Amino acid sequence: MKKIYPPTHFYTYLFISVAFHFLLPVKQIISIPYNFLGFIPAIIGVILNIWTDNLFKKLNTTVKPDQNPSVLIDYGPFKISRNPMYLGMTLILIGAGFLMGSVTAFVGAIFFIAAMEMFFIPDEEKLMREVFDEKFENYRKSVRRWI
Repeated sequence: MKKIYPPTHFYTYLFISVAFHFLLPVKQIISIPYNFLGFIPAIIGVILNIWTDNLFKKLNTTVKPDQNPSVLIDYGPFKISRNPMYLGMTLILIGAGFLMGSVTAFVGAIFFIAAMEMFFIPDEEKLMREVFDEKFENYRKSVRRWI
């Protein structure tokens, strides 16, 4: 069975957020022009993902959560989060929620965080411990999981 990777979860939850906003718009909580503030987290999320992806490519290590990494990256966006790509995707989902402005538009961000916490981060951190041992433990103690 083929594993579903985080970007697929991201796009699925983005679709769910948009669908819920239009099909079940429980309550509009952010109106024009304040909803345009959603561009801020969305843009920060895009920048964070591009920056992180470029680091993975530059250091020739895998971005796939089920493969052994060859490098422990502890600088750049990894100084503020052990999971900057997940953080970036979450910021995009939050930004989309703001732009739509309804309560149900934020469902995708909540589900995405829960999915990453349940299905990916524990296994990734176990793998990092196995590959990098004490170096990862020191990093884990000094940098928070999300922010």
